[in-house]
Amino acid sequence: MSRTPRLSQLPLNALRAFEASARHLSFTRAGLELRVTQAAVSQQVKGLEQSLGTELFRRLPRGLALTDEGQALLPAVAETFGRLNETLERFKDGDFTHYVTVGVVGTFATGWLLPRLGSFARAHPRIDVRLLTNNNRVDLAGEGLDYAIRFGDGSWHATETTHLLAAPLTPLCAPALAEKLRRPADLKREMLLRSYRPDEWIRWFEAAKCAVPRIKGPIFDSSITMAQAAMQGAGVGLLPAMMFAEDIRRKRLMQLFDTEIALGAYWLTSLRSKRPTPAMQSFKAWLVEEVAKSTSDRAATRPRRRDASGS
Repeated sequence: MSRTPRLSQLPLNALRAFEASARHLSFTRAGLELRVTQAAVSQQVKGLEQSLGTELFRRLPRGLALTDEGQALLPAVAETFGRLNETLERFKDGDFTHYVTVGVVGTFATGWLLPRLGSFARAHPRIDVRLLTNNNRVDLAGEGLDYAIRFGDGSWHATETTHLLAAPLTPLCAPALAEKLRRPADLKREMLLRSYRPDEWIRWFEAAKCAVPRIKGPIFDSSITMAQAAMQGAGVGLLPAMMFAEDIRRKRLMQLFDTEIALGAYWLTSLRSKRPTPAMQSFKAWLVEEVAKSTSDRAATRPRRRDASGS
C-alpha cells in the first residue's frame, strides 16, 4: 500500500521548481528564474510527481497546463514560499525586524495616526507597522490583526480595550455654505449628509435645543467620503472635528457651532486570548503617549466657535 509522503520527504528544490513552473507555465522560464537548466527543472518536477504519485502538469506542444492536482497544490506551495521569503526579509544585518499589524478605521488613520507614524518609526526602527484600513467593521482573529483601532462604546466580545480619544460629532461644511448658516435652525433648509447610524442628526438637533427637521440627504459608510462631499459643497456633514483638524485649519471645512454630541470614542482593541509581543507592547505604549500629548495640545489651542444660539 502506498504511503502519502510527508513534507520533510519532499525536496525543497522540487517544490520551488513546481511553483516557478506553475507561475510561468514553462520549464524554460522557470529555469531562467531559478538559474538552472530547463532539463533540471523538468527533472525536479518529474521527481515530485513520482513522490506524490500523480501528474501536476499536462505537457503541451507549447508550454504547460496545470492538472487538477497541480491546481490544488499550487496555492499552498505559493503561500508557504511567500511567507518564508517574507520572514527571511526580516533578517537584516544580523538583526530581526518585528511587525505589528493594526486594523484602523479610516477616519482615525488619515485624521490622526498617519501624520504621527514617523515618530514611531524613529523611536522603534526595528518594528514595522502594517496598517489595514476599514470602515469600522473588523475581525481581529480572521484578519490576523494584533490590534484594531475602532469607534464605538468600548464593548466588543472577547477583546481587551484601551480608550484613546473622544470623538464628538459636530456640523462641518464648506466655507461658502457656512456663511449662510448662523443658527442651528438654518440647517433645516440644507442637505444633511448622513452616516449609517440613523439617529445622529436627531440627537444633535436635540442637543442644540432645536426642533428636529425632516432629515434628508445621501448616506455614507465612511466619514472620509462624507467630509469630501462636504468640502465640495454637497451639504453639511456631522463629523468628528478633531479628525479633520487639518482641513479646518486650511479652511477647506468650517465648524459651525460649539454644540457637539458624543456617540462613541476611538479605542485600541486586541483579543484577550492573544499574548502581547514586545512589538505590540511598544506600539501600545507609544500610541497612549501620543494620544495624551495630542489631547493636551488640543485643549490649549482650541478656538471658540459659535454656540447653539449663533452668538
